[in-house]
Amino acid sequence: MVLTLKSTKKFGRYRMHTQREAITVSSHGQIAADLVGNHEHRDLLRSKDNRRTFATIDLSEEEVTAITSSRMNPRHEHLNELLDPK
Repeated sequence: MVLTLKSTKKFGRYRMHTQREAITVSSHGQIAADLVGNHEHRDLLRSKDNRRTFATIDLSEEEVTAITSSRMNPRHEHLNELLDPK
């Protein structure tokens, strides 16, 4: 749902609506914020905390070999069409 912010008077109603779905708020034709419920926000923070990043230079030769020799599951073959230049 996209709402155009004309007044903050309805903020309580918008806040309650976020318990059902996220709300995108625009102001002066620009997206100003995305409002989500507390439960969804906590889930986002938890998934963010579980991400792991590393520099590829830090990979061992064994990890590089495992990555370069891996193949996509054939059931995803149709996604290759998205890579073809049009």
